[in-house]
Amino acid sequence: MAQAVEEWYKQMPIITRSYLTAAIVTTIGCSLEIISPYHLYLNPTLVVRQYELWRLVTNFLYFRKMGNNAEGSLNNPYSVISRDGARDLDFLFHMFFLARYCKLLEENSFRGRTADFFYMLLFGATTLTGIVLVGGMIPLVSESFAKIFFLSNSLTFMMVYVWSKQNPLIHMSFLGLFTFTAAYLPWVLLGFSVLVGTSAWVDLLGMIAGHAYYFLEDVYPRMTGRRLLKTPAFIRSVFADDVVVVARPANIRFDPQINAPAREDIHEH
Repeated sequence: MAQAVEEWYKQMPIITRSYLTAAIVTTIGCSLEIISPYHLYLNPTLVVRQYELWRLVTNFLYFRKMGNNAEGSLNNPYSVISRDGARDLDFLFHMFFLARYCKLLEENSFRGRTADFFYMLLFGATTLTGIVLVGGMIPLVSESFAKIFFLSNSLTFMMVYVWSKQNPLIHMSFLGLFTFTAAYLPWVLLGFSVLVGTSAWVDLLGMIAGHAYYFLEDVYPRMTGRRLLKTPAFIRSVFADDVVVVARPANIRFDPQINAPAREDIHEH
């Protein structure tokens, strides 16, 4: 069993493995009280006034909720157990989504494009942070945004959304209860989050960031022929991507002049 887990871990692509490792180490460190979540959460005031810039990164690494249940435990301890159980279930689901969909994106849609995948995560993290900062200044919704301390779940949900948009026809099953196509996966998970009592804002932010990336990366270039999202050269220089070689079918001969299959060499079987 341990060997199988080790092999599974080693086979992960570099970005997925690094992010998953950082998330697990951070979460375990907080659970063991080696570090405090209060030193990790997103606090614009501390970032701007006290230059605690690490919060812009660490708030994407912690996947638990922050709060004190002492008052609730005195009034109704069973409600605390129920709420904590739901949070633990939500935590396990998001960690599963991180390991699965981050890996699927990096190995398939971004195969051989590690720099582009890292840039997608950077775009998502920047977009989510910007939304929270701007939302905190709008009177009608500022209270809701003030309750968002960590954007790790939102970034994970963004990856789920992007994957669903790029693979909309794949058939899926939710806990064996019903089947649906991948295009509806974000909405199914959003409904599940509401059922277990977690904030829908976190998932909605991920959907917004994911749709922004999908539109700018896939839709807008098809509409205009121009790409607004281009991975900077300094990011490309960090990652040495392997060249992806696509095998050519044996029964197709390519014409060297037009680089297309010669019509007469394609046979029906």
